[in-house]
Amino acid sequence: MVKIKASDLNFFYGNKQVLFNVNLDIYEKKITALIGPSGCGKSTLLRCINRMNDIVDGSKIDGKLFYNGKEIYNDYPDVAELRKKIGMVFQKPNPFPMSIFDNIAYGLKIQGIKDNKKLSEIVEESLKKADLWDEVKDRLHVSAFKLSGGQQQRMCIARALAIKPDLILLDEPCSALDPIATAKIESLLKKLKDEITIIIVTHNMHQAKRVSDYTCYLLDGKIIEYSDSSKLFSNPRNILTKRYINGEFG
Repeated sequence: MVKIKASDLNFFYGNKQVLFNVNLDIYEKKITALIGPSGCGKSTLLRCINRMNDIVDGSKIDGKLFYNGKEIYNDYPDVAELRKKIGMVFQKPNPFPMSIFDNIAYGLKIQGIKDNKKLSEIVEESLKKADLWDEVKDRLHVSAFKLSGGQQQRMCIARALAIKPDLILLDEPCSALDPIATAKIESLLKKLKDEITIIIVTHNMHQAKRVSDYTCYLLDGKIIEYSDSSKLFSNPRNILTKRYINGEFG
């Protein structure tokens, strides 16, 4: 099943066009990696999906972008409702200045959940899904800033999971992490895809090859190649893709 569908999608920051006629199907309960050099439009495409670009002055989008068959920019007048289903994890961990527990419960409380027992159950469930529960269960009321960088990023993933999204967007989630913390995140993503759809922007082609089912290579705002990851990395169809993954540019 197609979870996200882009059809002739174009995006502009003022007079500068950043995405050009993007056509793309993102499949349910798979990991799709977006790769390409800096400035190629990867993060812009990601932010179109949960409408984070709405807050950018002068931004404009045309074409069609669908989520579960509904048009993201026409059928979701309440952006908050859309973002309940589409979680986002950023490049650098961004814990809120509060306890680990309150970080995870934050979105739930905004949704009006006040029952402490229910909150505790969801916090525990989310931390377990993020492979963090055993490391923090005895210090849930300690500041989230006391966690290591890798733990903070897994906590941010747990925070996104707590509101029960069915799609998570990750914008270079491991770029600030060491190899051990990165390996934990990658292992976590592979487990999570049994339940949710994942789109990850990464500069690390080895990471894309390790974790993704599909890979999309963008260059100058255009999709150059999109296919099964094993095929794209072992036998790319486009010479530009081959040059990029061989490290000849980018």
